[in-house]
Amino acid sequence: MVLKTKSLSILKNKEKIKSKNHRKAVRTRRQRGYHWEDTIVKRFNSVNDWNAFRLGSPSTALPDVLAVNNTKSTIFTIEAKSGTTNSLPVPEDQIERCLKWINIFEIYKIRKVILAFKFLSKKRTGLGTYESRELREFYKVWDPSIPIAKCSCSYDGQIFTQIDGKRQEIHLEDLPMPFKTKFRNSA
Repeated sequence: MVLKTKSLSILKNKEKIKSKNHRKAVRTRRQRGYHWEDTIVKRFNSVNDWNAFRLGSPSTALPDVLAVNNTKSTIFTIEAKSGTTNSLPVPEDQIERCLKWINIFEIYKIRKVILAFKFLSKKRTGLGTYESRELREFYKVWDPSIPIAKCSCSYDGQIFTQIDGKRQEIHLEDLPMPFKTKFRNSA
C-alpha cells in the first residue's frame, strides 16, 4: 500500500513537471509570435506613408497585422509566423480571415494578404537542444485564385499545401517589402 502511494505521488510530480514545461513552451511560442508581429509593425511604421498596427490576440478572428499606405491606396493584411523548425504552418482559417478583411476595404486599389515567415537563427534539434543556422525571412503574397487550404513554408522558402489530400508545392509571389531588412528575404 505504501509503495503504491509513493508510485502515484511520483507520477503526479512527473505530470506537474510536464505541465509546467508545456506551459513554458507555449508561452515561448507566443512571445516569439508577438515579437515578430511587433517587428513587422515597427518596420512599416519606420517608412514614410506607411502605418501598421497589431490587431490583437488570435482569438479575436483578426489578422496579426494591418498595414496601410493611403498615398499609394494599398492595404496589407499580414499573418506572421516565426519559429525554430524547418517548416512553419498557416491554418486555412487564418488565410480566410485575412482575405475577408482585405475584401472589406474596397476603397484601396491594392489589397494583398501577406504571409510573413521568420526562421530563427537557431534550429530545434530536440527537447531543449538547438543548432545555429542562418536567420531567414520570407514575405509571400497569397494568390486568391488558389483554393484556401492549410499551407506551410519551408526553410528554403517553398510553400506547400494539401490539395485533395496530397501535399503539393504552390508558387506564391515574393513581395519586396517597403522597408530595409538585414536578413535574407528569399532563397
